[in-house]
Amino acid sequence: QVRLLESGGGLVQTGGSLRLSCAASGIIFSVNVMGWYRQAPSKQRELVASITPGARTNYADSVKGRFTISRDNAKKTVYLQMDGLKPEDTAVYYCNVVQRYGSSDAREPWGQGTQVTVSS
Repeated sequence: QVRLLESGGGLVQTGGSLRLSCAASGIIFSVNVMGWYRQAPSKQRELVASITPGARTNYADSVKGRFTISRDNAKKTVYLQMDGLKPEDTAVYYCNVVQRYGSSDAREPWGQGTQVTVSS
Protein backbone atom coordinates (compact mmCIF):
# COMPACT_ATOMS: atom_id res chain seq x y z
CA GLN A 1 0.00 0.00 0.00
CA VAL A 2 1.38 3.37 -1.05
CA ARG A 3 1.59 5.98 1.67
CA LEU A 4 2.75 9.58 1.32
CA LEU A 5 3.15 11.56 4.53
CA GLU A 6 3.75 15.30 4.20
CA SER A 7 4.94 17.53 7.04
CA GLY A 8 6.58 20.87 7.74
CA GLY A 9 3.85 23.33 6.86
CA GLY A 10 2.88 26.27 9.01
CA LEU A 11 2.18 29.98 9.21
CA VAL A 12 4.91 32.38 8.11
CA GLN A 13 5.19 36.01 7.16
CA THR A 14 5.90 37.25 3.67
CA GLY A 15 9.55 36.65 2.85
CA GLY A 16 9.86 33.78 5.29
CA SER A 17 10.97 30.21 4.71
CA LEU A 18 9.67 26.71 5.30
CA ARG A 19 11.00 23.26 4.56
CA LEU A 20 8.49 20.57 3.68
CA SER A 21 9.18 16.85 3.91
CA CYS A 22 7.39 13.88 2.38
CA ALA A 23 8.09 10.35 3.51
CA ALA A 24 7.05 7.66 1.04
CA SER A 25 6.38 3.99 1.60
CA GLY A 26 4.98 1.22 -0.53
CA ILE A 27 6.88 2.29 -3.67
CA ILE A 28 10.37 1.75 -5.05
CA PHE A 29 11.24 5.34 -4.24
CA SER A 30 14.63 5.53 -5.92
CA VAL A 31 13.33 4.86 -9.45
CA ASN A 32 10.43 7.30 -9.43
CA VAL A 33 10.05 10.93 -10.40
CA MET A 34 8.72 12.74 -7.33
CA GLY A 35 6.80 15.97 -7.30
CA TRP A 36 5.39 18.59 -4.99
CA TYR A 37 1.93 19.85 -5.80
CA ARG A 38 -0.21 22.52 -4.19
CA GLN A 39 -3.87 23.42 -4.10
CA ALA A 40 -5.07 26.85 -3.09
CA PRO A 41 -8.70 27.50 -2.13
CA SER A 42 -11.00 27.43 -5.15
CA LYS A 43 -8.12 26.52 -7.46
CA GLN A 44 -7.00 23.34 -9.16
CA ARG A 45 -4.08 21.39 -7.82
CA GLU A 46 -0.86 22.27 -9.63
CA LEU A 47 2.61 20.78 -9.86
CA VAL A 48 5.20 23.22 -8.51
CA ALA A 49 8.39 21.14 -8.58
CA SER A 50 9.61 17.71 -9.66
CA ILE A 51 12.81 15.73 -9.35
CA THR A 52 14.02 12.67 -11.23
CA PRO A 53 15.86 9.72 -9.67
CA GLY A 54 19.06 11.36 -10.91
CA ALA A 55 18.13 14.68 -9.25
CA ARG A 56 17.20 16.59 -12.39
CA THR A 57 14.71 19.24 -11.32
CA ASN A 58 11.92 21.22 -12.88
CA TYR A 59 9.90 24.12 -11.43
CA ALA A 60 6.77 26.04 -12.17
CA ASP A 61 7.55 29.59 -13.26
CA SER A 62 5.76 30.96 -10.20
CA VAL A 63 8.27 29.37 -7.80
CA LYS A 64 11.44 29.28 -9.87
CA GLY A 65 14.35 30.80 -7.98
CA ARG A 66 12.54 30.61 -4.64
CA PHE A 67 11.79 26.91 -4.12
CA THR A 68 14.25 24.01 -4.18
CA ILE A 69 13.25 20.36 -4.42
CA SER A 70 15.60 17.62 -3.26
CA ARG A 71 15.45 13.96 -2.37
CA ASP A 72 17.11 11.41 -0.12
CA ASN A 73 16.65 7.99 -1.67
CA ALA A 74 18.00 6.18 1.38
CA LYS A 75 15.34 7.82 3.55
CA LYS A 76 12.66 7.61 0.84
CA THR A 77 11.98 11.27 1.45
CA VAL A 78 11.51 14.25 -0.82
CA TYR A 79 11.92 17.83 0.40
CA LEU A 80 10.78 21.25 -0.68
CA GLN A 81 12.75 24.23 0.60
CA MET A 82 10.61 27.33 0.20
CA ASP A 83 12.26 30.73 0.52
CA GLY A 84 10.94 34.19 -0.22
CA LEU A 85 7.40 33.07 0.48
CA LYS A 86 4.54 35.19 -0.80
CA PRO A 87 0.84 35.27 0.17
CA GLU A 88 0.02 33.62 -3.18
CA ASP A 89 2.00 30.57 -2.05
CA THR A 90 -0.71 29.87 0.52
CA ALA A 91 -2.07 26.40 -0.21
CA VAL A 92 -2.15 22.79 0.90
CA TYR A 93 1.02 21.13 -0.34
CA TYR A 94 1.15 17.49 -1.38
CA CYS A 95 3.79 15.18 -2.72
CA ASN A 96 3.23 12.37 -5.18
CA VAL A 97 4.86 10.21 -7.79
CA VAL A 98 4.83 11.98 -11.15
CA GLN A 99 3.80 9.79 -14.07
CA ARG A 100 6.93 10.75 -16.00
CA TYR A 101 9.35 13.64 -16.12
CA GLY A 102 7.77 16.55 -17.94
CA SER A 103 4.27 15.44 -17.06
CA SER A 104 2.15 16.97 -14.34
CA ASP A 105 0.03 13.88 -13.77
CA ALA A 106 0.24 12.25 -10.35
CA ARG A 107 0.18 8.49 -10.09
CA GLU A 108 -0.74 7.54 -6.55
CA PRO A 109 -3.57 8.34 -4.13
CA TRP A 110 -3.13 11.66 -2.37
CA GLY A 111 -1.99 11.98 1.20
CA GLN A 112 -3.30 14.48 3.73
CA GLY A 113 -1.03 17.27 2.61
CA THR A 114 0.44 20.02 4.76
CA GLN A 115 -0.98 23.52 5.04
CA VAL A 116 1.23 26.49 4.21
CA THR A 117 -0.12 29.93 5.06
CA VAL A 118 1.79 33.09 4.23
CA SER A 119 0.60 36.28 5.87
CA SER A 120 1.08 39.68 4.30
